[in-house]
Amino acid sequence: MAEVTITKNNFQEEVVNSNIPVLVDFWAEWCGPCRMVSPIIEELANDYEGKVKVGKINVDDENELAVQFKIMSIPTIALFKDGKMVDKIVGARPKSDFEDFINRNI
Repeated sequence: MAEVTITKNNFQEEVVNSNIPVLVDFWAEWCGPCRMVSPIIEELANDYEGKVKVGKINVDDENELAVQFKIMSIPTIALFKDGKMVDKIVGARPKSDFEDFINRNI
């Protein structure tokens, strides 16, 4: 399953109303560490298909969402359950760190 692009217009539908946890990658085009993490996030979308929905929020395009969730550094990978952020991890990490993060929160 491909990652979903999340905007303020579809946040309610894609995150709040999701019947499975949602992993959200807060990122930006100009961010080097974000580009390093991007292929890992794509792999996670495939690895956890059906268990976790994976979405991406471009903080430059969706500044309101970045402010709402107090995103100070990118990449920030956040996990939402029932529409609420339950945990987040900041910075470029190896895939195993993200897997541990997901498994601990779902």
